[in-house]
Amino acid sequence: MSRPSEVYQWMSTIEEHLPQLSKPQIGVLALWSFGVVLVGSCGLTTVAGYWGKVLEQKENTVRQRLREWSWEAPAKAGKQRQSLVVSGCFAPLLQWILTWWTSDEQRLALALDATSLGQRFTVLAVSVVYRGCAIPVAWKIVRAMEAGSWQPHWLTLLNELTAAVPRTWTVIVLADRGLYARWLFEQIQKLGWHPFLRINPGGKFCTTDHDYRSLNTVLSEHQPFWSGTVTCFKTHPLPCTLLAGRDAEHQDAWFILTDLPPEAACVCWYGLRTWIECGFKDFKRGGWQWQATRMRDPARVERFWLVLAVATLWLVSVGGEAEMSLPASNFEALPRAQVAPGQTHHAAPARWLSCFRRGRLIILAALLMRQALPQGGFHPEPWPTAFGAETEKTYP
Repeated sequence: MSRPSEVYQWMSTIEEHLPQLSKPQIGVLALWSFGVVLVGSCGLTTVAGYWGKVLEQKENTVRQRLREWSWEAPAKAGKQRQSLVVSGCFAPLLQWILTWWTSDEQRLALALDATSLGQRFTVLAVSVVYRGCAIPVAWKIVRAMEAGSWQPHWLTLLNELTAAVPRTWTVIVLADRGLYARWLFEQIQKLGWHPFLRINPGGKFCTTDHDYRSLNTVLSEHQPFWSGTVTCFKTHPLPCTLLAGRDAEHQDAWFILTDLPPEAACVCWYGLRTWIECGFKDFKRGGWQWQATRMRDPARVERFWLVLAVATLWLVSVGGEAEMSLPASNFEALPRAQVAPGQTHHAAPARWLSCFRRGRLIILAALLMRQALPQGGFHPEPWPTAFGAETEKTYP
């Protein structure tokens, strides 16, 4: 199958960072992920229709080849077909990101969260959160109504990633209230990383000079922030650092448990977790349209998510690198006195275009103008130090 030179360039990039894949797997992954980026959808028929025209192949031939990529080996035609072991790609995916990571930053924020697709699937995802976006680097797909604990899945996903991060790096792992568990806190510590887990305000804690008291007593109108070394929970005590914060922009206060010293952590870092929700939006209606999939088998969906993760990694890296060179908005920088009458002076949004959307536009423009295929890079922003800095509006 003859391919455009840009596809061969993308195949070479994938082979460099996912060398454990076979040549046929790399070839189809390149077609899948490149096609998803170009058509802006992960629909099988749409991507196959595009490549059928470009490659001058029958659509059904291309469609079947793309379709079989996520199948198990016995379901494929041919005697030498292989099943993709998607878990073997998790650490290499994270290493790919860190290879393109700016050398002067050795901090990484990972977010854990679950998202559902109707009554079919629940996706447990570990994502790198970056510039308002999220790139999944490990995931598990379970049936939405399936009974059983998620604990072994989360433990396996985190263990798969440890080898990818240098021991000298600072890694915080963020999770919302619904995922807090003592075993998760302790497992993150065992990996040499730092839990940053939100808890419900109904619990109790104590310091060395006080009896147990409610978390709700920590903050007040005159004390919107608090941090300290505590023992949290009366029934199953946990020595930790408690970070608490509230402001007018947030309905509920944040109560965060971590093992970092109080002087080395900031409650506002928890705002980075919200970016994983932006990542789920990019996978669904805001980007790849995965909510329209007809797939029913969780194992096949897990393999297919590698296509979406690679495509997302590419877009966010290209968009984030371009964002570094954007000029500041002159209008938003004007003092109030210099804004024309009738114009409302608002604070500038964090970004007018998400890195995800900007990256796709840049790739499409480069192909149209016959320029070199953009590769991208990762240049993380400073972590927030105040409420609002991490949640400013991002336009599509």
